[in-house]
This record gives sequence, C-alpha cells and structure tokens, in this order.
Amino acid sequence: MDAMSHRDDPHADLREEVAKLCARFPGEYWRRMDEVRGYPTEFVNALTEAGYLAALIPEEYGGAGLGLSAAAAILEEVQRQGCNGAACHAQMYIMGTILRHGSEAQKSEYLPKIASGELRLQAFGVTEPTSGTDTTALRTTARREGDKYIVNGQKIWTSRAEHSDLMLLLARTTPRDQVAKKTEGLSTFIVDMRTVLDKGLSIRPIRTMMNHNSCEVFFDNMEVPAENLVGEEGRGFRYILDGMNAERLLIAAECIGDAKWFIEKAVKYAKERVLFNRPIGQNQGVQFPIARAYAQMRAAEAIVQKGLEKFERGERPGEEANMGKMLAAEASWAAGEACIQTHGGFGFAEEYDIERKFRETRLYQVAPISTNLILSYLGEHVLGMPRSY
Repeated sequence: MDAMSHRDDPHADLREEVAKLCARFPGEYWRRMDEVRGYPTEFVNALTEAGYLAALIPEEYGGAGLGLSAAAAILEEVQRQGCNGAACHAQMYIMGTILRHGSEAQKSEYLPKIASGELRLQAFGVTEPTSGTDTTALRTTARREGDKYIVNGQKIWTSRAEHSDLMLLLARTTPRDQVAKKTEGLSTFIVDMRTVLDKGLSIRPIRTMMNHNSCEVFFDNMEVPAENLVGEEGRGFRYILDGMNAERLLIAAECIGDAKWFIEKAVKYAKERVLFNRPIGQNQGVQFPIARAYAQMRAAEAIVQKGLEKFERGERPGEEANMGKMLAAEASWAAGEACIQTHGGFGFAEEYDIERKFRETRLYQVAPISTNLILSYLGEHVLGMPRSY
C-alpha cells in the first residue's frame, strides 16, 4: 500500500482497472496531442467502451448506476496516472440535468446512446463573453415559435464543442426586466449539434495555454425543437445549479489526482537525484515543500470525501463542494510548484510531462468557477455575511 492510497478505499479495485486502461496512454500520447492540439479520441473511446463515462447513468438506461464517489475515483485516477480527463469529464456532470429534470422521452432517447458512446454529450453552453460568471446576465435568447425555439446569441469557453454531438444550452426565454427574480426566465435545452452545424450554429476554436479544445459558439436563428426543452420553461437556472455541486466535487477529485501525480514524481526524483554527494530530497529546501503539498492535498481530499458522502445521501454539499474545489485546486498547484522546483531545469522539459500537467491543473483555480466566487459563496451562505456579488 503506497503512501497516497487508503487501506479502506471502497473503490480500490475500480482505481486499479482505470490505472490499467491509462497505462495504454503514456506521456508520449499526451505530448503528441499537445503538439498538434488534438482531441484524444482513442482515450475517450477507451473510457467509453470500459463504461467509465457512463458510471452515473442508471442501469435501466445502459449505464453502471454508480454513485458520485465512484465517478470521482475514476476521474482522480485518470489524472493521477498522468492522463487528462478534461477531454470528457463534462459528460459525467452534464447528463445529471437530463437525468434529474428531463422527460422520460428525453431520458430514453439520449441516455442509452450516451452510455454506449453512440452520442457524445460534452458541450455545456452557459458562459458568455459579456457576462462571464454572472450567469443570470446572459444575453443568448430562445424565442418560442410554434413547435420550435429560435436561438440567437453566443457562448464562450464551450469546451469540446467540436467533439460533441449534443450541447446542454442555457438561454433566456423571458427578458430579464420581465421577471421578478433575475434567476427566473432562463431555460435549458438539449441541442443536437449535428443537425444545426452551419445551419444557425457556428464554432470557433480558441487557442489557450493548454490543449483544452475550448471554443466560442455563435447562434444565428438556430432552430431547436420544442420537445428539446428540459423541464419547464423559465426554470433552467435551477436545473443547472443542481449539477454544479457534482461538477465541483468531480473537478476537485481531478485536482487531487494531479496533486498525487506531482508529489509521486517529485518524491521519486528527490530520492534518486544526487548532488553534492547526497540525494537532493535530504535537503529541507527540497523536502519540505513536497511534504507541505502532501498535507494540503490530504486536507482537500478529506473535505471532498465529506462532500461526496453528503451528495450520495441526498443532502446539498454546497460548502464542501466549493471549499473542496478551491482547496484541491490550490493543492495541485502547490504540488506542481514543488515538482517543478525539485526537477529544476528538467521540470520545463516536455519529455518529463511536468510542464504539461502544470499548465493543465492551473485552470482549476479559474474554472469552472473562480476562487473569488467560491469565497463569496462561503462568506454569504456559510458565514452569513452580506452578499458580495
């Protein structure tokens, strides 16, 4: 049993199988994807075929019917093995909106196909250039016309839009000045992008510091069948919020996996690298930052675990999901810092994979929600201070 595993881990066997799958996709594979800005289709297909991306889909719809803690274990292990779950992790939490709020017809139509891999649900159309994290200020509109909605507007940071068949879209169906609360009048839609690409939907990739397949998408009189409305019109913001705790817990699990990868890499090198006739890990200046990052990771892991347990009991883990995501992202960054510093110049060399993972894990202090918004949530909803935003 290594230092970073728990003896009583109920998902130990699951992690072991995920690790075996990940071994088929070593650092060279991810470096090649990075070099050409490619989408890791083979990796996503392998996860799909193994049933891991359908972990949360109930068995009646062709999934594994597992709890959120199992999904978190899968994504954590993916990151711990040096792979990148960002290519497909959205499917884990987006489908929850359809499962919880979709009609029986929608669930029967989409969930089995998502589980089998026939359809990819990877795109989440929420954030816009002007509104950012102020979701209720979004400007994309969906206007009802007979048996369809006409959608106009744009979204940004819609990751995997080019590699997804379906998009979960949030749009305003009632103008903001006509609703009692700004969270009302927003609706959620399932968009079959295959039917509207270049017919009202256009996609523009955005180059970023990491290969994240993120895009800007534009809607120009895009038609969406009325039966693709999820739940009731005007209640979409609530539906999206329901999935955000799950999203934050899963992203936090990924960050914990990243932290474990960095720490294991740093420890190994600190023991092997000899300078001035002693292993560099014998020096406190090398050893202590790694040990501190380990402590940070363990603390974040404990809070995330508590959040997963609350979620699976049907309770709302807002405090744990937000704190866990923030602390796990900070722990993975601290572990990345320690890992680069331990390796010195080699930490910047592509062949060690550290600089790639370092870039990838930095994202999670900004997305899917920034640290400032997490702190404002804790200040208002947990500590009872006046609303910040």
